[in-house]
Amino acid sequence: MAKVLKRSFLLLVIVMAAIQFVRPSRFNPPVDARNEITTMHPASSAVASTLERSCNDCHSDRTRWPWYSNVAPASWLVAHDVHSGRSALNFSRWAAIDVDKRQESAGKICEEVKDGEMPMFQYVLLHPHARLSTADIQALCSWALRIAPGAGFTEDKD
Repeated sequence: MAKVLKRSFLLLVIVMAAIQFVRPSRFNPPVDARNEITTMHPASSAVASTLERSCNDCHSDRTRWPWYSNVAPASWLVAHDVHSGRSALNFSRWAAIDVDKRQESAGKICEEVKDGEMPMFQYVLLHPHARLSTADIQALCSWALRIAPGAGFTEDKD
């Protein structure tokens, strides 16, 4: 039995070492501040701070890649979340989005933070400082409502 456990452990170590060679893309494209959402729609310091600590790692080209994003299989999950977040909504490329899509996206910002869908559970689990308070949510929704006054949502939405 001990021999089987030793071999299993050795096999696990070899597999864990081998998967480190499968590296996902972890790239931050250059950012032109003129195209960013907070340049086009100035935000209070509270909103800017909330976006920075709770949103930008997945929804901008200013991702801070933590140490565990270098270790497989966590690196695969982090890269997937960042690539998915950027493709859904990228604050660094706000100017490239057409006006109707901007309004829709601004509405979704408010809707998803109110519903607790954003920031994602696994992100908050590893980054407790990213948890949104009621005041953070209210500030984000007020700001988003100014961006998209006709997007069909109100600050009172529960």
